Amino acid sequence: MNDAAITVNGLGKRYRLAAPARYGSLRDSLAALARGAWRRPTAGEDFWALREVSFSIAPGEVVGVIGRNGSGKSTLLKLLARITQPTTGEARIRGRVGSLLEVGSGFHPELSGRENVYLGGAVLGMRRAEITRRFAEIVAFAEVERFIDTPVKHYSSGMYMRLAFAVAAHLDTEILLIDEALAVGDAEFQKRCLGRMGELGRAGRTVLFVSHQLGAVRSLCTRALLLEAGALRQDGPVEAVTAAYLGGGDAAGVAEQIARAPADDPVFRWLALAVEQAGQPTTAVFADQPVRIVLDYEVRERIHGLRVFIDLLDENHELLVRTFHDEHQDAAAAPAPGRWRSVAELPARLLAPRAYWLQVQATIHDVRAVAGPGITVRLDVQRAGGVNRAYPEEPIRARLQPLVAWRTEAA
Repeated sequence: MNDAAITVNGLGKRYRLAAPARYGSLRDSLAALARGAWRRPTAGEDFWALREVSFSIAPGEVVGVIGRNGSGKSTLLKLLARITQPTTGEARIRGRVGSLLEVGSGFHPELSGRENVYLGGAVLGMRRAEITRRFAEIVAFAEVERFIDTPVKHYSSGMYMRLAFAVAAHLDTEILLIDEALAVGDAEFQKRCLGRMGELGRAGRTVLFVSHQLGAVRSLCTRALLLEAGALRQDGPVEAVTAAYLGGGDAAGVAEQIARAPADDPVFRWLALAVEQAGQPTTAVFADQPVRIVLDYEVRERIHGLRVFIDLLDENHELLVRTFHDEHQDAAAAPAPGRWRSVAELPARLLAPRAYWLQVQATIHDVRAVAGPGITVRLDVQRAGGVNRAYPEEPIRARLQPLVAWRTEAA
């Protein structure tokens, strides 16, 4: 007998992407109709958001789900929460499920906070008696006591988010599915969210937690699942899986990532990536010199909104800087088919002496990622130059260290 709280076998979800619209003149359309050449619009391509994913989670386990944007994390939780149906495979759930997939789902702007607690609790599966029993705790956690009878349309975004999380996090459920709950709210609220989820785990609840914040995943979870391009790449102890997620950042690792990227994407293909300083390829750089990131890729079809971008991440994989290759252009680019090179330059005196990660990805704006999850490179920055010369042993605590112009004079 299988006593797992969650059992997933061969789970997959396929979407049909619309074919790019091709517009002709009215004269061309009438001529084609007269020739009997009118055709139905061509079908779009299949896109597998999730494919052949299998795992099981025991009761009381707290499991993190990590991966880059577009890897299938949110799709997995939506399938487990029965929000959408799988294309292939099955997911068996033992126990009552609470989910926080979209903060504020079920809230109505015209209703008061009190009314929305009951409405939101009902949407998330709570009975009225359960909500009444937990009401004071929910309101205290959200810190909205003074405004609980005010319509939530008058709430600040922070108040709204706190109340929505409080409702979801105080469910009496055996299984809790959480998608990026820490992406909202201020630092103090995020700390309390972490504390609450830790309490749920210690109380024996089964928790599946999706997050880009690897520090939070490491502190809450003992196990992690790594998704890549819709497939389960690794399942194991949280430290090993997060290390695999961040790993592969040297030259050999970059080549392996490019070789592993889907070669059949009809729009885009990665060719090469190099990090350079002073004209030499290197991933160990000095803080007082600029860093060049050279991207070579092939465009296979002219698509408006095709963009290449770079994320600069700290050692906990938290986003510090995101920059797009076309962010200074006035209109959406549509590069012609062929081979292209994009070069980004991080200025000198931006990075602190510490380890960073560069993630390079390509996307069709507001449509989908292309050519898989992209490429990750580790960047090791060495101290250099004259910052803090009088205090050479002073540690650099900030995640960035831009050059700041100071002037001090007698007043």
